[in-house]
Amino acid sequence: MNAGAPVMGGEGLTRRFGDFVAVDRLDLNILSGEVVGFLGPNGAGKSTTIRMLCGLLLPSAGSARVAGYDIRTQAEAVREHIGYMSQRFSLYNDMTVRENLRFFAGMYRVARSERAQRMKFAIRMAGLEGRENALVRTLAGGWKQRLALGCAILHRPPVLFLDEPTSGVEPEARRRFWDLIHDLAAQGVTTLVSTHYMDEAEYCNRIALIDRGRLVAMGSPRELRAHELGGTLYALRCQPLGAALQLTLTQPGVVEAAIFGDRLHVVLAPPGPESASITADELIIRLRQAGVDAGQAHPVSPSLEDVFIRLVSPPHQNRNHP
Repeated sequence: MNAGAPVMGGEGLTRRFGDFVAVDRLDLNILSGEVVGFLGPNGAGKSTTIRMLCGLLLPSAGSARVAGYDIRTQAEAVREHIGYMSQRFSLYNDMTVRENLRFFAGMYRVARSERAQRMKFAIRMAGLEGRENALVRTLAGGWKQRLALGCAILHRPPVLFLDEPTSGVEPEARRRFWDLIHDLAAQGVTTLVSTHYMDEAEYCNRIALIDRGRLVAMGSPRELRAHELGGTLYALRCQPLGAALQLTLTQPGVVEAAIFGDRLHVVLAPPGPESASITADELIIRLRQAGVDAGQAHPVSPSLEDVFIRLVSPPHQNRNHP
C-alpha cells in the first residue's frame, strides 16, 4: 500500500444497542502510516467504533473499509490484515514469553519458515532478550505491554488498533511504547489508538475527538489547539479551588472554567457594547470579595485539554455566551 494512501475509511458509521446510539454517523479517513489518536470520555463510543472497524461488530448503518476490505462483507479478511491490542493484555500469564509468541504466531497463521525470525524480532522489540522462558505473570507492566504489541504484529499487519493500551502503565514505559509505535509508523503501519492521556495525544499525527458517539473534531494537535474557544483563555491561581470554580461558573460571560492543577483555566467571552461579560480584573475582585485567595489572571495559549473540555463538556447552566 502506498505511503499516504487511504487505508481506513468510514462513512456514516452507526451502531445502536436497542434505543441507545453508541456510534452516530461517524466519518473517518485515515492514511497509510498515520498515527491517529482517538479521544473521548468514557462511553463516548471509542471501543465500539474500534470493534466495528476490526470486523468484530456489525454496524447498524453506514460502511467502512479497512486495509482495502469491507467490514460488513469481508470481516474475516479485515481481521487477517490488522493487529489488535486492548487495555486488558491478551497475554496468557501462565505461559512463558516464548510460548505466548508461539501461540499468537500460530493463531495469526504465520508461516512456520518465518516464525523464528518474527518471534526473535518481537522479543528484541520488547526488550526481553534473556527472559524468553519467564512466565508472563512475572513481568512488569511495561514489558507485558511491549510483548503484547509484539504479539499483535507478528503477522506484519498494515493496520494496528490499540484500545487504551497504556492504561495503568508508568510514564517512562508509556514513552518507550510510543517510540515503538512511531518506529512501526515509519515502516508504513497505520495505527488508531484510543487514550485518556493528553500527553500521549501529542504524539499522534492527528486526533479524532468523539463525544456521545459523534466525531466533534479531527486534526493535528496544533490544529486542535488553535480551535476557537469562544473567548480568551486565562490562568488564575486561587484557593480554595472548588469554591473558586463554583463562583466563577456563575459569572456573566464565562464560556468555560475548569481546574488545572493548582489553577483555574477560565475562558471569558469578548466584551462588546451589548455584552454583560465580566473582565478578568472584575472576576478577580468578585472572587476576593467572596473570600477566595485569588492572584492575577494571565492570558495563556490553550492546551489540548482546554480544547477537549470545550468540545466535549456540556454548557454550564449560567453561561451567557455561546
